[in-house]
Amino acid sequence: MSPVTRLAEALMLSHGWRRFLILYVAGAVAALSAAPLFILPALLVAMPFWVWALDGAEPGRGIVDRLFGPAFAIGFAFGWGYFTVTFHWLGAAFFIEGGLYLLLMPPAILALAALIGLFWGLGSALAHAFWSNGPWRIATLATALGAAEYARGTFFTGFPFDLLGYALTGTDEMVQAASLVGIYGLTLIAALIGFAPALVWPADGRTLTRRFVPVCLALGLVALQLGWGNVRLSSTALAERDDLRLRLVQPMVLEHVDWSLADPATVMDRLIGLTETRTGPDDPGLSGVTHVIWPESVFPFFLGQYPDALARIGRMLPENALLLTGAPRADYATGTDNPGYNALLAIDTNGEIVARYDKSHLVPFGEYLPFADLFGLFGIRQFVPGTEGWAPGDGRRLVAAPGTPAFIALICYEAIFSGQLGADPRDAQWILNITNDAWFDGSIGPEKHAHHARIRAVEAGLPMVRVGNSGITFLSDPLGRITARLAPEEMALMDVVPTQKLETTLFNRLWHWPFFFALGVGALLSIGASRRPRKALA
Repeated sequence: MSPVTRLAEALMLSHGWRRFLILYVAGAVAALSAAPLFILPALLVAMPFWVWALDGAEPGRGIVDRLFGPAFAIGFAFGWGYFTVTFHWLGAAFFIEGGLYLLLMPPAILALAALIGLFWGLGSALAHAFWSNGPWRIATLATALGAAEYARGTFFTGFPFDLLGYALTGTDEMVQAASLVGIYGLTLIAALIGFAPALVWPADGRTLTRRFVPVCLALGLVALQLGWGNVRLSSTALAERDDLRLRLVQPMVLEHVDWSLADPATVMDRLIGLTETRTGPDDPGLSGVTHVIWPESVFPFFLGQYPDALARIGRMLPENALLLTGAPRADYATGTDNPGYNALLAIDTNGEIVARYDKSHLVPFGEYLPFADLFGLFGIRQFVPGTEGWAPGDGRRLVAAPGTPAFIALICYEAIFSGQLGADPRDAQWILNITNDAWFDGSIGPEKHAHHARIRAVEAGLPMVRVGNSGITFLSDPLGRITARLAPEEMALMDVVPTQKLETTLFNRLWHWPFFFALGVGALLSIGASRRPRKALA
């Protein structure tokens, strides 16, 4: 008997806290496949543990036990371990606040991971309700996990960080598949690939060749993904636009942490001084620049309260140019009690705001505080200062500023939502993502967030311009290749020219419907397999 067979059978027979701990550790190992590490073998090593544990899970008695019994605990333990590792970088924000927040950091990260792990627990319970002991059982679990991942990215405002499918986006060649099926389609594929090695052990009387067929098919899918991606990259010609020359500014404005520390005049001096910097004797400066872009959180004050700042911006800009900038915006027309908006503003050479977009998808606990009265008793408030909570915008994201090709605006967190750009990508020419990841400097968070945003460009077939306060600032073509990038955590700027968009992508035309269809097929296969007589696994 091979060591792996003994391990699989031991896991089938395990129960209680030992099984829970094993699954928690396995989930933590699987998390190494997520961005920015992309250790895909970790998925193949860890995910079979989930299948073997369900093979030995005790059947539930009654509806409650079926929903929250052993099968639920198995998926929850795996998910809790996975999300504890993939979400650990969120703890960096607690160091900025210090004090009581540092004491709250470990339980807060564990609590968030546990909360999100509930989705995987429910998916595991659903899969076990239609369990079989044949090869179709991995399709059953992959289908349930795919549905659980879509649910956590959609329900209760959604939190789709580190969907399992990001494990299959580690190279430029691999990310091309997102243009076909999106990140949720890749999540379903990643689950099938990760669960496949579970069919090798125990032997169950099958020949070695037959046992390894599923693994070979899984690796064949990865090879096919790489091959098709390479063909797409080499056969797609892209031309630069002739109507956009952008100056991207990464200013490192850290006063966003505490607005009381900000002096508006000093902040404006820094922003304008950096924007007007010449990088060398042959640098024409702002001459020829059509748009200057500043990131989210560069104004630790309400810009509308400082008309001189708007006037200085107008004087800085060359003729017919615009500034596109993140800025808090107060809606004075509706009264002083109205919360402010986290906005993107377009400002012209007259210092006038000629277009705007208000962030619609706000970050829980970051930009608004759920159950604010309860948390207020403990002195806990939202992380982002400025008002007692930000108000969501009206959801319109296609921005048409004067002299500017129509673009989709995504502010920070909004870039992680697949298929939720708020406008038809076929009506846009490019994507602008402004962000402030300075809360998480020193962690893997900014790299992870930037990668999530890059996949939106591939899904939509649009070039993406991303400007971060402290990074990561980059220009991506519609194929997701980063063609220009600033180093994180340094004050810098660069001039870039985006490429033309692609005509469209399959994901643009079909959205998530191929994924939903695959879930339906998986559900039917699972129901059919579960009705067949069971045989012993070993």
